[in-house]
Amino acid sequence: MGDIRLMKGNEVIAEAAIRCGCDAYFGYPITPQSEVMETLMARAPWEETGMVVLQAESEVASINMLFGGASAGKKVMTSSSSPGISLMAEGISYMAGAELPGLIVNVQRGGPGLGTIQPSQADYFQATKGGGHGDYRLFVLAPNSVQEMADFVDLGFEKSFKYRNPAMILTDGVIGQMMEKVELTAFKPRWTDLQVEEISGSWAATGKNKNRKQHIMTSLEMVSERQEKNNERFQAKYKQMQEEDVMFEEIQCDDAEYIIVAYGVSSRISAKAVDLLREKGIKAGLFRPITLFPFPNKRINELADKAKGFLSVEMNAGQMVEDVRLSVLGKTKVEHFGRMGGIIATPSEVVEAIESKLIGG
Repeated sequence: MGDIRLMKGNEVIAEAAIRCGCDAYFGYPITPQSEVMETLMARAPWEETGMVVLQAESEVASINMLFGGASAGKKVMTSSSSPGISLMAEGISYMAGAELPGLIVNVQRGGPGLGTIQPSQADYFQATKGGGHGDYRLFVLAPNSVQEMADFVDLGFEKSFKYRNPAMILTDGVIGQMMEKVELTAFKPRWTDLQVEEISGSWAATGKNKNRKQHIMTSLEMVSERQEKNNERFQAKYKQMQEEDVMFEEIQCDDAEYIIVAYGVSSRISAKAVDLLREKGIKAGLFRPITLFPFPNKRINELADKAKGFLSVEMNAGQMVEDVRLSVLGKTKVEHFGRMGGIIATPSEVVEAIESKLIGG
């Protein structure tokens, strides 16, 4: 049995960062994710592991500090909430273009604009379709529990370094603020300079020596033909993600005639809705994408061969539903149900949406 505690989602992000050997955190406070940095400041990991924790002057500064730390081959991360992630968009695109690893946590709040501090899932497009300029993708993980908030920090770093690409934990204000039992992993020591050289030395700016040339970290390429080659390499990397690292969960989908597709807190609500529908004799199931990119297109397409309909349940006006429709490829009906502005749907509302949009529609 590991170290078991009752913790808030945002707090466990901070604890997991320390335990997985994170080298530095750069961030800026914004509700509802401020506890990430507050917990790190209170824990003072610089005294324990040497981890740097710094409040930048803005989100723009924090993402560019991430660029710098990642350029040296270090495990670096930041966190923010929706408007703050928007401010980071340029830097995230630069990191993707320079092929730099790094972990970004988005605890979503309602928008657009400053919106509300209440939870939302309206940043799906921003996270999965790029968000900034250029043809790039993030590796996007969507936790639905405090335990997964903890687990996905280490996993996010693992995938980020595997692909030399920024990774994002896309969560929401509910999971960030809720408290649950969580089992924490054992401490991993931070990489030594020798380990950084072994893991990242082929590309990172760890210093010029007699055996190699210096590495220049940049996303700028003025020759169109070379930039096209760069983009072709990026696209091959994103294809590899889709082939090797798709993650999802199925609940009662084996005989399901109606399948709810939901992630994050919406999947928890939808799991209860499935139970209520089953009690009414309706064969419902839940399909939960864990990676929002790479999206589990192939498995959804397979389920569409036998399902009578899909309902995409999201806390937005309809975003992931577009990927569900692309996955289904017209085999069966796909509808959307969502609440906006920070309002959280209830299981009974999801049941009603299935009955009205799919069964009676």
